[in-house]
Amino acid sequence: MKPELIIMLTHNDQTVGNALEVFDECRDLPVACWGFKDIGLPKGQMKQLVSEMKKENKTTFLEVVTYTEEECLSGAKLAAECGFDYLMGTTYYDSVFELLKDSPVKYFPFCGKVSGNPSILEGSVEEIVAQARMMESKGVPGFDILAYRYVQGDPEELADKFIKALKVPVVMAGSISSFQRIDKVRELNPWGFTIGSAFFEKKFVENGSFREQIVSVADYLNR
Repeated sequence: MKPELIIMLTHNDQTVGNALEVFDECRDLPVACWGFKDIGLPKGQMKQLVSEMKKENKTTFLEVVTYTEEECLSGAKLAAECGFDYLMGTTYYDSVFELLKDSPVKYFPFCGKVSGNPSILEGSVEEIVAQARMMESKGVPGFDILAYRYVQGDPEELADKFIKALKVPVVMAGSISSFQRIDKVRELNPWGFTIGSAFFEKKFVENGSFREQIVSVADYLNR
């Protein structure tokens, strides 16, 4: 099974202002998973964008890069109100887990110490894995790991040990910006991985459109 490509309509950790227009130009592409951040668009436009994604039978992801309990609860309520399939990110809190536990929204929190914007990941590999196992034992259905934002060791070693230690799905997010890194992601074999800024920065097709960036990566994954 190849990892799922999750297209994020985000640049520099916020949703782009013309996200609906960008999605409209790409809605027919055979890529199932789409998402964006909780900042950058008014709530009404977020709801409209999720609705348009659902019309195309896309699976939808909201990623929240905030850290206080109040902010994380607000992100969880937003995910439920807008009808997202997944909430990724947030610092883990029992209150957020309890809020979403019986809802249709699957909760994939960050692990380790995540801070800043753009975010970085800190903590030892052992600490990060132990935290994830603790959450998994509570019933958390999956995780969002900022592997390539890891600043205290080897990102790929962290990702490898993290993915192998858990039975639930893992999404690798952040700074997957080259075919070389996509090759490594395929080798690590998480459930999914996100690309956002790298598409807007034309990292895969020089001077290519957003659509051409997606097609290039999707074709590469299918080889």
